[in-house]
Amino acid sequence: MAPQSASQVLTVRRLEPELVVPAKPTPNESKLLSDIDDQESLRFHIPVIQFYRYNPCMHGKDPAMIIRDALAKALVYYYPLAGRLREGPNRKLTVDCNGEGALFIEADADVSLDEFGDTLQPPFPCLDQLLYDVSGMLNSPLLSI
Repeated sequence: MAPQSASQVLTVRRLEPELVVPAKPTPNESKLLSDIDDQESLRFHIPVIQFYRYNPCMHGKDPAMIIRDALAKALVYYYPLAGRLREGPNRKLTVDCNGEGALFIEADADVSLDEFGDTLQPPFPCLDQLLYDVSGMLNSPLLSI
């Protein structure tokens, strides 16, 4: 199939965001960020988008459920990612490891990857429909999937 041009319309149906908490209890603690990680110029989210082609062994399986379950299991070991960034005295940042969860947003689009050709490279058409905007860093989920 011919590659889709950037001017074609892509319709995305995004479900309501949900929090995925660790699958097991995790430590409830605070972790100070290092001075390197606590730089004012690094206080922003970095959007990343990944695409996966259809795999026949996934037939009949819900990929979103598999990712959601795997995320809950991974957050047990990487529990700070289920916490929140807090600002303390002198604007020093800490991670409040409270297990509130990572943000998970499931979405479906009305196209297949094959319609985009063999390689996907920026700029990607309709990127704004695919990425979820998380406003602010403080008191927000550290990880959004």
